[in-house]
Amino acid sequence: MSPRFLDWIWHVKGSLPLPPDQSGDDAFERLDPLFRQPGTSHERTRDALTFRKKDQAAQDKMSVFDGGVLQIEHGATGPVLRYRLSSRALLFCFLAPLLFLAFAQLTVFVGTLEKPAAEAADSAKKPDKKDTVTPLNPVDKFLGAPEPEKPKKDDKKEDKKRSPTSAYVFAAIFAALYVVGRILEARLVKSLFRKSLTGTPSGMAAPA
Repeated sequence: MSPRFLDWIWHVKGSLPLPPDQSGDDAFERLDPLFRQPGTSHERTRDALTFRKKDQAAQDKMSVFDGGVLQIEHGATGPVLRYRLSSRALLFCFLAPLLFLAFAQLTVFVGTLEKPAAEAADSAKKPDKKDTVTPLNPVDKFLGAPEPEKPKKDDKKEDKKRSPTSAYVFAAIFAALYVVGRILEARLVKSLFRKSLTGTPSGMAAPA
């Protein structure tokens, strides 16, 4: 399977047309504050910007991404910003359900192997005697003592039964986190870039 076919799992791609009369230099100048955060390093060429993040702060608006490339291309209707961002957090949320599903299947498999052995052990045991209740002596009856209760059955065997339910629950949780995060982060970063491109760049005063 081609690595490019799997890129979508932890990569977010998109594009934005630049506002009218906005050059590539102006666009990168407006985007520059996003890449001057603690733990972020970036390199810029004429038409591209490459960034990497390490130990990024939670306050960083792009903290979920670990690196990426932004490039200005000339489209049919004008310059376009294209970006490709990578996220280890998305990759983890994608792989976690698979891991928990593997645990669940392993639990079922081990339970299947243990079942014949448990049944054989039970059949080898002597049948238990019926539970008997010792009757009260006449003195206790006269004093009004309650009748002794029958001994309860031991449910420990049922408690020891392996169950894959917890693994399935965690798999569902991480699958939901991945789907929501994949869609939400793609929209958030596109909105962030759009606001940066159309807003007032740092160091420039807004027109009166």
